[in-house]
Amino acid sequence: MRRNTIVLAALLGSACIALGATAALTDTAANHTQYGTWGVELSGMDKSVKPGDNFFMFVNGTWYKSAVIPPDRASTGSFQNLRILSETRMNEIAASLDARPYDQLTDDEKKLRDLYDAFLDQKQIDAKGLAPAKKDLAYIAGLKTLDDVAAAMGDPRLQLDGPMGGGIGIDEKNPDAYAIDLGQAGLGMPDRDYYLKDDPTLAANRDAYKKHLAAMFALAGYSDPDKRAQGVFDLETKMAQADWANEDRRDEDKIYNPMSFSQLKALTPQFSWDAYFKTAGISTTAPAGERQVIVAEKSALPKLSQIFAETPVAVWRDYLTAHYLHTYAPFLPKAFDDEDFAFYSTTLQGVTQQLPRTARAAHLLDNTMGEALGKDYVAKYFPPEAKAKAVELVNNLLKAYDADIRTLAWMTPTTREKALNKLHHFGVKIGYPDHWRDYSALAIKRDDLLGDIQRAAVFDWNRQLKRIDQPVDRTEWGMTPPTVNAYNNPQGNEIVFPAAIMQPPFFDPNADDAVNYGGIGAVIGHEISHGFDDQGAKFGPTGKLENWWTDADKAAFEAKTKALGAQYDSYEPLPGLHINGAFTMGENMADNAGIAISLKAYHISLGGKKASVIDGYTGDQRFYLSFGQIWRGKLRDGALRQQVLSNEHSPPEFRAIGATRNQDEWYAAFGAKPGDKYYLTPESRVHLW
Repeated sequence: MRRNTIVLAALLGSACIALGATAALTDTAANHTQYGTWGVELSGMDKSVKPGDNFFMFVNGTWYKSAVIPPDRASTGSFQNLRILSETRMNEIAASLDARPYDQLTDDEKKLRDLYDAFLDQKQIDAKGLAPAKKDLAYIAGLKTLDDVAAAMGDPRLQLDGPMGGGIGIDEKNPDAYAIDLGQAGLGMPDRDYYLKDDPTLAANRDAYKKHLAAMFALAGYSDPDKRAQGVFDLETKMAQADWANEDRRDEDKIYNPMSFSQLKALTPQFSWDAYFKTAGISTTAPAGERQVIVAEKSALPKLSQIFAETPVAVWRDYLTAHYLHTYAPFLPKAFDDEDFAFYSTTLQGVTQQLPRTARAAHLLDNTMGEALGKDYVAKYFPPEAKAKAVELVNNLLKAYDADIRTLAWMTPTTREKALNKLHHFGVKIGYPDHWRDYSALAIKRDDLLGDIQRAAVFDWNRQLKRIDQPVDRTEWGMTPPTVNAYNNPQGNEIVFPAAIMQPPFFDPNADDAVNYGGIGAVIGHEISHGFDDQGAKFGPTGKLENWWTDADKAAFEAKTKALGAQYDSYEPLPGLHINGAFTMGENMADNAGIAISLKAYHISLGGKKASVIDGYTGDQRFYLSFGQIWRGKLRDGALRQQVLSNEHSPPEFRAIGATRNQDEWYAAFGAKPGDKYYLTPESRVHLW
């Protein structure tokens, strides 16, 4: 069973980890801003573009025209610059471990060093060939019954989902307890649209996927690779046809379907749950009786169960083999790694060159032992004064939300009181955890890379399994300190900001205050507002999924979300490919609310004084320029298509445009007027907060 972390409303989707940067950055010099002289790189602007025609290009147009996406990256821009800086820093930490005598390292540092060196040792990996995977591949080839197949799908060491899968999460209606979450899973391409949508590019992707599967089978020495590939593809297409659409999968009411283990078996009688749970190590009984599970896509699971039963075991063996080779390709001989990259990065995203092995090694350490690495990261790169400043910013944003909620014209007093109660119970985590994870039970061997990866998966699964019937650990983090991102955890009613995002262009202690409020302030506002977006608003102050809205407030709120969704439906990042306003609703609302609240917080920070004018720009103009700058980004067409189809975040250009055009203050700051492409009449602007 794959690890199922806390449900997070993040600033960026997980798929974005593959996006790159233009160049490695250096730390901000003392008393100097990294971007321009006060925090915004004015040379990147294109003043020939009217702000009302395209605010993204007005702020970033000159940069965009000259920006070159490196061959080993799917994109370039602000977030990606910070990621490559984080990569550089993580590599510096790893290199420093290699430079020190082995016996002077702590146990965690020895494990980090051994894992890093094992991944970098391509010669050793190639010399071993498929020998490290031989036992696993033989096990899969020896599966004889559907019970055997289900058992393999539940094995945490293999990390292989089938048409259904899951993990351990938090019970949304009892946020002090853990629960088994189950739902649709197992597609080899990013989203069901890649199998089903009538689109020439996606049709070409489908053909390329079948060729890729055949190539992997051939590399592994299997006979009839084309036939096996077609069988796997046909199976996944049937699964895609049964799967829910993305917009339905994010509806918290629809995906909360608690039931007992026996009810699960009755819902999906053709899937071998007994074998699946047994291999996963999950007892079907709990202290209070029969174990409960939370099913997400309830109407899809019976169809997937039927597909499971109707598919020959031989096809399932091929399916599991293909997915195994994909999962472990980075740790197998170069031919497998290259072929996997050729499809998933080159064909789907347009990336033509692998990331440097050292950069990939850094991400491996972060993904496998992120808190052990993070401990060294924050000690070197996140001083206490940076955390103190971040806390101050968060507190100012919370004050602004408090003031705003008290004056919302569309919210009734009853709902307003409950909204304030939720806001006042917000938890805030900045930089790094108070308690670091214990990795003493994890065994890392310098000469067994594939085994290291599997032992790490089992270690993490066992860590979760051991506490399944214990109270929820509210000190746990869902991201590591070197992560350039942030998130809202609705079940914990908390917002979390890892150390790595507290840097320019988001936050620069030497920058103008308006710039920091337009950057990290908008990010903080974004994450706070997830507690009040169309799904986050369904959770109360304790993180429980519950309705705390009056019918009138709910109707007014839903009317606003419908109008916002229609705006985003109209955006067309690629010819014929529109943003799905319903799927991206939560993130679009968070952008809209975050920028509105952060501007109010900036005004509060002025203490009644008028902001100064710098280089001809007012305080509000500098605020919005900063917001436009943080969304500076340029994506390859393939990466852009993948984001639109499978990621709940709108592309960068439309995050800069979509939020600003709904703000009255933005119109006042830049003079956008009727006739401009993105002008909205006052009554058409969506004001949430």
